[in-house]
Amino acid sequence: MTQVKRNPSVVIVGAGMTGILMTIKLRQAGITDIIVLEKKDAVGGTWRENTYPGAACDVPAHMYTYSFEANPNWSRFFARGPEIKQYFEHVADKYDVKRDIRFNEEVTDANYNKGKWTVKSSKNNTYVADFIVCATGILHHPKFPDIPGIENFKGAKFHTAQWDHKVNISNATRVGVIGTGSTAAQAIPELIKTGAKVSVFQRTPQWLMHLPDFKFSITMRKLMTRFPVITKMHRNAGKFFLEHIFTKAVTGHFIQKHLLNFLCRANLILSVKDKVLRDKLRPNYQVGCKRVIINTSFYKGIQQPNAELVTDGIERITETGIITKDGKHHDVDVLVFSTGFNAFNFMRPMNLIGRNNLHIDTAWQHKIKAYRSMMLAGYPNFFLMLGPNTPIGNFSVIAMSEVQTDYVIKMINKWRDDEFDEFEAKQEAIDEFNAYVKEGLKGTSWVGGCQSWYLDADGDPILWPYTWQRWVDEMQEPQMEHIDTASF
Repeated sequence: MTQVKRNPSVVIVGAGMTGILMTIKLRQAGITDIIVLEKKDAVGGTWRENTYPGAACDVPAHMYTYSFEANPNWSRFFARGPEIKQYFEHVADKYDVKRDIRFNEEVTDANYNKGKWTVKSSKNNTYVADFIVCATGILHHPKFPDIPGIENFKGAKFHTAQWDHKVNISNATRVGVIGTGSTAAQAIPELIKTGAKVSVFQRTPQWLMHLPDFKFSITMRKLMTRFPVITKMHRNAGKFFLEHIFTKAVTGHFIQKHLLNFLCRANLILSVKDKVLRDKLRPNYQVGCKRVIINTSFYKGIQQPNAELVTDGIERITETGIITKDGKHHDVDVLVFSTGFNAFNFMRPMNLIGRNNLHIDTAWQHKIKAYRSMMLAGYPNFFLMLGPNTPIGNFSVIAMSEVQTDYVIKMINKWRDDEFDEFEAKQEAIDEFNAYVKEGLKGTSWVGGCQSWYLDADGDPILWPYTWQRWVDEMQEPQMEHIDTASF
Protein backbone atom coordinates (compact mmCIF):
# COMPACT_ATOMS: atom_id res chain seq x y z
CA MET A 1 0.00 0.00 0.00
CA THR A 2 1.40 3.39 -1.06
CA GLN A 3 1.86 5.83 1.79
CA VAL A 4 0.08 9.16 1.31
CA LYS A 5 2.50 12.05 1.39
CA ARG A 6 1.90 14.90 3.80
CA ASN A 7 0.75 18.14 2.19
CA PRO A 8 2.67 20.95 3.90
CA SER A 9 1.55 24.53 4.19
CA VAL A 10 4.07 26.93 2.64
CA VAL A 11 4.35 30.70 2.86
CA ILE A 12 6.39 32.28 0.09
CA VAL A 13 7.60 35.83 0.70
CA GLY A 14 7.72 37.77 -2.57
CA ALA A 15 6.13 37.38 -6.00
CA GLY A 16 9.11 38.22 -8.13
CA MET A 17 10.95 35.84 -10.42
CA THR A 18 11.76 33.32 -7.66
CA GLY A 19 8.37 33.49 -5.95
CA ILE A 20 6.60 32.72 -9.23
CA LEU A 21 8.98 29.84 -9.91
CA MET A 22 8.61 28.37 -6.42
CA THR A 23 4.81 28.45 -6.61
CA ILE A 24 4.82 26.60 -9.94
CA LYS A 25 7.33 23.98 -8.78
CA LEU A 26 5.59 23.34 -5.45
CA ARG A 27 2.30 22.72 -7.25
CA GLN A 28 3.99 20.38 -9.72
CA ALA A 29 5.32 18.43 -6.73
CA GLY A 30 1.75 18.02 -5.47
CA ILE A 31 1.86 20.70 -2.79
CA THR A 32 -1.29 22.80 -2.83
CA ASP A 33 -1.41 24.73 0.47
CA ILE A 34 0.54 27.78 -0.71
CA ILE A 35 0.28 31.45 0.18
CA VAL A 36 2.44 34.09 -1.52
CA LEU A 37 2.74 37.39 0.32
CA GLU A 38 3.74 40.28 -1.95
CA LYS A 39 4.38 43.77 -0.60
CA LYS A 40 3.40 45.55 -3.83
CA ASP A 41 0.41 45.38 -6.19
CA ALA A 42 1.91 43.30 -9.02
CA VAL A 43 4.31 40.45 -9.76
CA GLY A 44 7.74 40.99 -11.27
CA GLY A 45 9.99 42.03 -8.40
CA THR A 46 12.95 44.05 -9.61
CA TRP A 47 11.40 44.45 -13.06
CA ARG A 48 8.28 45.93 -11.52
CA GLU A 49 10.35 48.31 -9.41
CA ASN A 50 12.97 49.50 -11.88
CA THR A 51 11.31 51.62 -14.55
CA TYR A 52 14.16 54.05 -15.22
CA PRO A 53 14.89 54.96 -18.87
CA GLY A 54 16.99 52.31 -20.58
CA ALA A 55 16.33 49.59 -17.97
CA ALA A 56 17.50 46.28 -19.44
CA CYS A 57 18.97 42.92 -18.45
CA ASP A 58 22.66 42.28 -19.05
CA VAL A 59 22.04 38.54 -19.50
CA PRO A 60 21.08 37.44 -23.05
CA ALA A 61 17.28 37.45 -23.25
CA HIS A 62 16.81 33.83 -24.28
CA MET A 63 18.81 32.73 -21.26
CA TYR A 64 16.85 35.02 -18.97
CA THR A 65 13.78 32.79 -19.01
CA TYR A 66 12.59 29.80 -17.06
CA SER A 67 13.91 26.59 -18.59
CA PHE A 68 10.35 25.30 -18.97
CA GLU A 69 8.91 28.49 -20.48
CA ALA A 70 10.94 29.73 -23.44
CA ASN A 71 10.09 33.05 -25.05
CA PRO A 72 10.66 33.15 -28.83
CA ASN A 73 9.34 36.73 -29.00
CA TRP A 74 12.09 38.74 -27.35
CA SER A 75 12.59 41.84 -29.46
CA ARG A 76 16.29 42.30 -28.62
CA PHE A 77 19.34 40.26 -27.65
CA PHE A 78 19.30 42.05 -24.27
CA ALA A 79 15.67 42.44 -23.22
CA ARG A 80 14.34 45.75 -21.93
CA GLY A 81 12.66 46.08 -18.55
CA PRO A 82 9.02 46.42 -19.69
CA GLU A 83 9.34 43.32 -21.87
CA ILE A 84 10.82 41.31 -18.99
CA LYS A 85 8.04 42.41 -16.66
CA GLN A 86 5.53 41.39 -19.33
CA TYR A 87 7.19 37.95 -19.51
CA PHE A 88 6.77 37.36 -15.77
CA GLU A 89 3.18 38.59 -15.93
CA HIS A 90 2.57 36.11 -18.76
CA VAL A 91 4.07 33.20 -16.82
CA ALA A 92 2.12 34.12 -13.67
CA ASP A 93 -1.11 34.19 -15.69
CA LYS A 94 -0.39 31.04 -17.70
CA TYR A 95 0.32 28.99 -14.58
CA ASP A 96 -2.43 30.69 -12.56
CA VAL A 97 0.07 31.77 -9.90
CA LYS A 98 -1.90 34.87 -8.90
CA ARG A 99 -4.64 32.88 -7.22
CA ASP A 100 -2.23 32.18 -4.37
CA ILE A 101 -0.85 35.72 -4.10
CA ARG A 102 -1.93 38.23 -1.46
CA PHE A 103 -0.94 41.57 -2.99
CA ASN A 104 -0.07 44.71 -1.02
CA GLU A 105 0.69 42.57 2.01
CA GLU A 106 4.21 42.82 3.41
CA VAL A 107 5.53 40.32 5.92
CA THR A 108 6.43 42.08 9.16
CA ASP A 109 7.12 39.12 11.48
CA ALA A 110 7.86 35.42 11.21
CA ASN A 111 8.25 33.37 14.38
CA TYR A 112 9.13 29.66 14.68
CA ASN A 113 7.85 27.43 17.45
CA LYS A 114 7.66 23.61 17.59
CA GLY A 115 7.40 22.81 13.90
CA LYS A 116 5.30 25.80 12.85
CA TRP A 117 5.99 29.26 11.54
CA THR A 118 3.62 32.06 12.51
CA VAL A 119 3.71 34.81 9.94
CA LYS A 120 2.23 38.28 10.45
CA SER A 121 1.63 40.82 7.70
CA SER A 122 1.18 44.56 7.26
CA LYS A 123 -2.59 43.95 7.02
CA ASN A 124 -2.59 42.44 10.52
CA ASN A 125 -3.26 39.00 9.08
CA THR A 126 -1.71 35.92 10.67
CA TYR A 127 -0.72 32.79 8.77
CA VAL A 128 0.57 29.51 10.21
CA ALA A 129 2.80 27.39 7.96
CA ASP A 130 5.10 24.39 8.00
CA PHE A 131 7.65 26.13 5.78
CA ILE A 132 8.76 29.62 4.85
CA VAL A 133 10.50 30.34 1.56
CA CYS A 134 11.98 33.84 1.44
CA ALA A 135 11.99 34.85 -2.23
CA THR A 136 12.71 38.48 -1.41
CA GLY A 137 15.51 38.92 -3.93
CA ILE A 138 18.90 40.55 -3.61
CA LEU A 139 18.66 44.16 -4.76
CA HIS A 140 15.38 45.62 -3.59
CA HIS A 141 16.22 48.17 -0.87
CA PRO A 142 17.52 51.37 -2.55
CA LYS A 143 20.64 52.83 -1.00
CA PHE A 144 21.00 56.61 -0.78
CA PRO A 145 24.33 58.40 -0.43
CA ASP A 146 25.31 59.99 2.88
CA ILE A 147 26.10 63.47 1.58
CA PRO A 148 25.75 66.63 3.70
CA GLY A 149 22.89 68.86 2.60
CA ILE A 150 21.02 66.21 0.65
CA GLU A 151 17.79 67.12 2.43
CA ASN A 152 18.12 70.79 1.38
CA PHE A 153 17.94 70.27 -2.37
CA LYS A 154 14.87 72.09 -3.74
CA GLY A 155 14.60 70.38 -7.11
CA ALA A 156 13.26 66.94 -7.93
CA LYS A 157 15.36 64.12 -6.52
CA PHE A 158 14.88 60.36 -6.68
CA HIS A 159 16.65 56.99 -6.83
CA THR A 160 16.79 55.14 -10.13
CA ALA A 161 14.76 52.33 -8.52
CA GLN A 162 12.06 54.88 -7.64
CA TRP A 163 12.05 56.83 -10.89
CA ASP A 164 9.66 59.78 -10.83
CA HIS A 165 8.05 59.75 -14.27
CA LYS A 166 6.10 62.92 -13.45
CA VAL A 167 9.32 64.90 -13.71
CA ASN A 168 9.70 66.31 -17.22
CA ILE A 169 13.28 66.18 -18.45
CA SER A 170 13.96 68.19 -21.61
CA ASN A 171 16.75 70.13 -23.28
CA ALA A 172 16.20 72.93 -20.77
CA THR A 173 16.82 70.65 -17.77
CA ARG A 174 20.07 70.30 -15.86
CA VAL A 175 20.38 66.78 -14.48
CA GLY A 176 22.92 65.54 -11.96
CA VAL A 177 23.49 61.78 -11.76
CA ILE A 178 25.40 60.41 -8.79
CA GLY A 179 26.85 56.98 -9.55
CA THR A 180 28.26 55.13 -12.54
CA GLY A 181 27.29 51.48 -11.98
CA SER A 182 25.35 49.24 -14.34
CA THR A 183 22.05 51.07 -13.80
CA ALA A 184 23.65 54.46 -14.40
CA ALA A 185 25.33 53.17 -17.56
CA GLN A 186 21.86 52.37 -18.93
CA ALA A 187 20.00 55.47 -17.72
CA ILE A 188 22.60 58.17 -18.44
CA PRO A 189 22.62 57.77 -22.26
CA GLU A 190 18.81 58.01 -22.28
CA LEU A 191 18.95 61.23 -20.25
CA ILE A 192 21.54 62.64 -22.63
CA LYS A 193 19.29 61.85 -25.59
CA THR A 194 16.64 64.21 -24.19
CA GLY A 195 19.00 67.11 -24.79
CA ALA A 196 19.27 67.87 -21.08
CA LYS A 197 22.63 68.96 -19.68
CA VAL A 198 23.72 65.86 -17.81
CA SER A 199 26.47 66.02 -15.18
CA VAL A 200 27.67 62.58 -14.13
CA PHE A 201 29.35 62.50 -10.71
CA GLN A 202 31.75 59.56 -10.76
CA ARG A 203 33.39 58.25 -7.63
CA THR A 204 34.82 55.10 -9.19
CA PRO A 205 35.06 54.32 -12.91
CA GLN A 206 33.77 50.99 -14.19
CA TRP A 207 34.97 48.43 -16.71
CA LEU A 208 32.57 48.10 -19.64
CA MET A 209 32.35 45.28 -22.14
CA HIS A 210 30.84 45.75 -25.57
CA LEU A 211 28.46 43.03 -26.72
CA PRO A 212 26.20 43.92 -29.69
CA ASP A 213 22.60 44.47 -28.64
CA PHE A 214 20.86 43.62 -31.88
CA LYS A 215 17.16 43.43 -32.64
CA PHE A 216 15.43 40.18 -33.55
CA SER A 217 13.54 40.66 -36.79
CA ILE A 218 9.88 39.70 -37.04
CA THR A 219 10.94 36.93 -39.43
CA MET A 220 13.43 35.52 -36.92
CA ARG A 221 10.86 35.64 -34.13
CA LYS A 222 8.37 33.76 -36.30
CA LEU A 223 11.01 31.15 -37.07
CA MET A 224 11.82 30.73 -33.37
CA THR A 225 8.11 30.35 -32.62
CA ARG A 226 7.72 27.72 -35.33
CA PHE A 227 11.00 25.93 -34.61
CA PRO A 228 11.68 25.97 -30.84
CA VAL A 229 15.09 24.40 -31.44
CA ILE A 230 16.31 27.82 -32.71
CA THR A 231 15.24 29.47 -29.45
CA LYS A 232 16.99 26.69 -27.53
CA MET A 233 20.17 27.27 -29.56
CA HIS A 234 20.12 30.96 -28.60
CA ARG A 235 19.65 30.02 -24.95
CA ASN A 236 22.48 27.48 -25.02
CA ALA A 237 24.82 29.93 -26.74
CA GLY A 238 24.19 32.53 -24.05
CA LYS A 239 24.69 29.95 -21.32
CA PHE A 240 27.96 28.77 -22.88
CA PHE A 241 29.34 32.30 -23.08
CA LEU A 242 28.45 33.19 -19.50
CA GLU A 243 29.52 29.85 -18.05
CA HIS A 244 32.75 29.22 -19.94
CA ILE A 245 33.96 32.73 -20.68
CA PHE A 246 32.50 35.29 -18.30
CA THR A 247 32.09 33.32 -15.07
CA LYS A 248 35.41 31.53 -15.47
CA ALA A 249 37.13 34.86 -16.17
CA VAL A 250 36.10 36.41 -12.85
CA THR A 251 36.76 33.21 -10.89
CA GLY A 252 40.43 33.15 -11.88
CA HIS A 253 40.76 30.96 -14.97
CA PHE A 254 43.87 32.23 -16.74
CA ILE A 255 42.84 32.33 -20.42
CA GLN A 256 39.32 33.66 -19.82
CA LYS A 257 40.60 36.22 -17.32
CA HIS A 258 43.06 37.69 -19.81
CA LEU A 259 40.51 37.58 -22.63
CA LEU A 260 37.99 39.57 -20.55
CA ASN A 261 40.72 41.97 -19.52
CA PHE A 262 41.69 42.55 -23.16
CA LEU A 263 38.09 43.03 -24.32
CA CYS A 264 37.28 45.63 -21.66
CA ARG A 265 40.50 47.59 -22.10
CA ALA A 266 40.17 47.52 -25.88
CA ASN A 267 36.57 48.70 -25.61
CA LEU A 268 37.66 51.77 -23.66
CA ILE A 269 40.48 52.62 -26.06
CA LEU A 270 38.39 52.15 -29.20
CA SER A 271 35.27 53.85 -27.87
CA VAL A 272 36.59 57.01 -26.19
CA LYS A 273 38.64 59.27 -28.46
CA ASP A 274 39.63 61.98 -26.00
CA LYS A 275 42.61 60.85 -23.93
CA VAL A 276 41.77 63.04 -20.93
CA LEU A 277 38.24 61.64 -20.75
CA ARG A 278 39.53 58.14 -21.39
CA ASP A 279 41.94 58.41 -18.45
CA LYS A 280 39.08 59.52 -16.21
CA LEU A 281 37.03 56.51 -17.28
CA ARG A 282 39.85 53.98 -16.78
CA PRO A 283 39.55 52.03 -13.48
CA ASN A 284 42.68 51.39 -11.39
CA TYR A 285 41.53 47.90 -10.36
CA GLN A 286 41.51 44.64 -12.27
CA VAL A 287 38.70 43.77 -14.63
CA GLY A 288 35.96 41.85 -12.83
CA CYS A 289 36.64 43.21 -9.34
CA LYS A 290 33.34 45.06 -9.64
CA ARG A 291 30.54 43.63 -11.74
CA VAL A 292 31.59 44.07 -15.37
CA ILE A 293 29.05 46.25 -17.16
CA ILE A 294 27.81 44.98 -20.51
CA ASN A 295 26.85 48.13 -22.34
CA THR A 296 27.05 49.70 -25.80
CA SER A 297 25.70 53.19 -25.12
CA PHE A 298 27.45 54.75 -22.12
CA TYR A 299 30.80 55.61 -23.75
CA LYS A 300 29.00 57.12 -26.74
CA GLY A 301 26.66 59.12 -24.51
CA ILE A 302 29.29 60.55 -22.16
CA GLN A 303 31.13 62.02 -25.15
CA GLN A 304 28.15 64.10 -26.28
CA PRO A 305 28.41 67.91 -25.95
CA ASN A 306 25.57 68.04 -23.38
CA ALA A 307 27.29 65.49 -21.12
CA GLU A 308 29.86 66.21 -18.42
CA LEU A 309 31.91 63.74 -16.37
CA VAL A 310 32.77 65.09 -12.91
CA THR A 311 35.46 63.16 -11.04
CA ASP A 312 36.10 65.55 -8.16
CA GLY A 313 34.51 64.25 -4.98
CA ILE A 314 31.24 65.72 -3.74
CA GLU A 315 31.62 68.10 -0.80
CA ARG A 316 27.93 68.76 -0.19
CA ILE A 317 24.55 69.30 -1.81
CA THR A 318 22.93 72.74 -1.81
CA GLU A 319 19.40 73.93 -2.55
CA THR A 320 20.28 74.33 -6.23
CA GLY A 321 23.03 71.83 -6.96
CA ILE A 322 26.24 70.16 -5.91
CA ILE A 323 29.52 71.58 -4.61
CA THR A 324 32.52 69.40 -5.42
CA LYS A 325 35.77 69.32 -3.45
CA ASP A 326 37.46 71.65 -5.93
CA GLY A 327 35.02 74.35 -4.77
CA LYS A 328 32.95 74.41 -7.95
CA HIS A 329 29.15 74.66 -7.75
CA HIS A 330 27.28 72.54 -10.31
CA ASP A 331 23.78 73.89 -10.91
CA VAL A 332 21.24 71.08 -11.07
CA ASP A 333 17.45 71.02 -11.53
CA VAL A 334 17.00 67.26 -11.09
CA LEU A 335 19.11 64.97 -8.92
CA VAL A 336 19.22 61.25 -9.73
CA PHE A 337 20.75 58.79 -7.28
CA SER A 338 22.14 55.72 -9.01
CA THR A 339 23.80 54.55 -5.82
CA GLY A 340 22.78 50.93 -5.68
CA PHE A 341 21.06 48.90 -3.01
CA ASN A 342 21.53 47.58 0.50
CA ALA A 343 22.57 44.19 -0.80
CA PHE A 344 22.85 42.55 2.63
CA ASN A 345 19.30 43.13 3.80
CA PHE A 346 17.97 39.94 2.22
CA MET A 347 14.67 39.24 4.04
CA ARG A 348 15.03 42.20 6.38
CA PRO A 349 13.40 44.45 7.71
CA MET A 350 11.21 41.43 8.46
CA ASN A 351 11.48 40.37 12.12
CA LEU A 352 12.62 36.80 11.49
CA ILE A 353 12.71 34.96 14.82
CA GLY A 354 13.83 31.35 14.95
CA ARG A 355 14.29 28.78 17.67
CA ASN A 356 14.73 30.15 21.20
CA ASN A 357 13.68 33.66 20.08
CA LEU A 358 16.79 34.05 17.90
CA HIS A 359 16.32 37.25 15.88
CA ILE A 360 18.01 37.37 12.48
CA ASP A 361 19.85 40.58 13.43
CA THR A 362 21.41 38.71 16.34
CA ALA A 363 22.21 35.64 14.27
CA TRP A 364 23.95 37.80 11.67
CA GLN A 365 25.46 40.45 13.93
CA HIS A 366 29.03 39.26 13.33
CA LYS A 367 28.78 37.72 9.86
CA ILE A 368 26.08 37.03 7.28
CA LYS A 369 26.38 33.31 6.61
CA ALA A 370 24.18 30.53 5.32
CA TYR A 371 24.60 26.88 4.42
CA ARG A 372 24.49 26.44 0.64
CA SER A 373 23.28 30.06 0.52
CA MET A 374 19.85 28.93 1.73
CA MET A 375 19.69 27.41 5.21
CA LEU A 376 20.42 28.90 8.62
CA ALA A 377 21.19 27.35 12.00
CA GLY A 378 18.37 28.05 14.43
CA TYR A 379 15.76 28.54 11.69
CA PRO A 380 14.14 25.16 11.00
CA ASN A 381 12.04 24.56 7.88
CA PHE A 382 13.20 27.86 6.41
CA PHE A 383 14.80 28.67 3.05
CA LEU A 384 16.44 31.89 1.90
CA MET A 385 16.52 32.00 -1.90
CA LEU A 386 19.46 33.74 -3.60
CA GLY A 387 21.18 34.16 -0.25
CA PRO A 388 24.86 34.88 0.46
CA ASN A 389 27.33 33.11 -1.87
CA THR A 390 24.78 32.40 -4.55
CA PRO A 391 26.81 32.60 -7.79
CA ILE A 392 25.74 36.09 -8.74
CA GLY A 393 28.66 37.13 -10.95
CA ASN A 394 27.15 37.99 -14.37
CA PHE A 395 25.09 34.80 -14.60
CA SER A 396 21.33 34.36 -14.91
CA VAL A 397 19.62 34.53 -11.52
CA ILE A 398 16.75 32.52 -13.02
CA ALA A 399 19.11 29.59 -13.56
CA MET A 400 20.33 29.97 -9.97
CA SER A 401 16.79 30.00 -8.61
CA GLU A 402 15.86 26.88 -10.58
CA VAL A 403 18.76 24.94 -9.06
CA GLN A 404 17.86 26.14 -5.57
CA THR A 405 14.16 25.42 -6.08
CA ASP A 406 14.91 21.80 -6.99
CA TYR A 407 16.95 21.51 -3.78
CA VAL A 408 14.09 22.96 -1.71
CA ILE A 409 11.59 20.52 -3.23
CA LYS A 410 13.87 17.58 -2.39
CA MET A 411 14.12 18.68 1.24
CA ILE A 412 10.38 19.25 1.57
CA ASN A 413 9.69 15.86 -0.01
CA LYS A 414 11.75 14.20 2.73
CA TRP A 415 9.51 15.95 5.25
CA ARG A 416 6.43 14.79 3.34
CA ASP A 417 7.69 11.21 3.54
CA ASP A 418 7.82 11.51 7.36
CA GLU A 419 11.60 11.26 7.52
CA PHE A 420 11.50 14.13 10.03
CA ASP A 421 9.33 17.04 11.19
CA GLU A 422 11.94 19.77 11.22
CA PHE A 423 15.39 20.36 9.81
CA GLU A 424 18.03 23.06 9.87
CA ALA A 425 21.67 23.41 8.87
CA LYS A 426 24.26 22.51 11.48
CA GLN A 427 26.37 25.46 12.59
CA GLU A 428 29.57 23.55 11.85
CA ALA A 429 28.30 22.85 8.33
CA ILE A 430 27.69 26.57 7.81
CA ASP A 431 31.19 27.37 9.09
CA GLU A 432 32.76 24.70 6.88
CA PHE A 433 30.86 25.88 3.82
CA ASN A 434 31.93 29.47 4.37
CA ALA A 435 35.57 28.43 4.91
CA TYR A 436 35.37 26.44 1.66
CA VAL A 437 34.02 29.49 -0.18
CA LYS A 438 36.58 31.84 1.37
CA GLU A 439 39.44 29.60 0.30
CA GLY A 440 38.21 29.67 -3.29
CA LEU A 441 37.83 33.45 -3.30
CA LYS A 442 41.59 33.99 -3.04
CA GLY A 443 42.12 33.57 -6.77
CA THR A 444 39.14 35.54 -8.01
CA SER A 445 38.86 39.02 -9.48
CA TRP A 446 36.55 40.11 -6.64
CA VAL A 447 39.52 40.51 -4.31
CA GLY A 448 41.26 42.67 -6.90
CA GLY A 449 41.56 45.89 -4.94
CA CYS A 450 38.20 47.64 -5.27
CA GLN A 451 35.18 48.47 -3.16
CA SER A 452 31.94 46.92 -4.43
CA TRP A 453 28.53 45.82 -3.23
CA TYR A 454 29.86 42.27 -3.47
CA LEU A 455 31.89 42.79 -0.26
CA ASP A 456 30.56 42.31 3.25
CA ALA A 457 31.67 44.25 6.34
CA ASP A 458 34.83 42.11 6.55
CA GLY A 459 35.70 42.73 2.91
CA ASP A 460 34.75 39.19 1.89
CA PRO A 461 32.80 38.79 -1.39
CA ILE A 462 29.41 37.12 -0.93
CA LEU A 463 29.82 35.28 -4.23
CA TRP A 464 30.55 31.73 -5.35
CA PRO A 465 34.23 31.44 -6.35
CA TYR A 466 34.09 28.20 -8.33
CA THR A 467 32.53 27.21 -11.65
CA TRP A 468 28.82 27.24 -12.37
CA GLN A 469 28.85 23.48 -13.06
CA ARG A 470 30.55 22.78 -9.74
CA TRP A 471 27.78 24.65 -7.94
CA VAL A 472 25.11 22.76 -9.87
CA ASP A 473 26.76 19.43 -9.10
CA GLU A 474 27.10 20.19 -5.39
CA MET A 475 23.44 21.20 -5.20
CA GLN A 476 22.15 18.01 -6.83
CA GLU A 477 21.33 16.18 -3.59
CA PRO A 478 21.06 17.42 0.00
CA GLN A 479 23.95 16.20 2.14
CA MET A 480 21.99 15.10 5.18
CA GLU A 481 25.08 14.75 7.33
CA HIS A 482 25.20 18.56 7.30
CA ILE A 483 21.64 18.91 8.53
CA ASP A 484 20.08 18.45 11.95
CA THR A 485 16.65 16.80 11.94
CA ALA A 486 14.03 16.05 14.56
CA SER A 487 10.68 14.26 14.73
CA PHE A 488 7.83 15.10 17.09
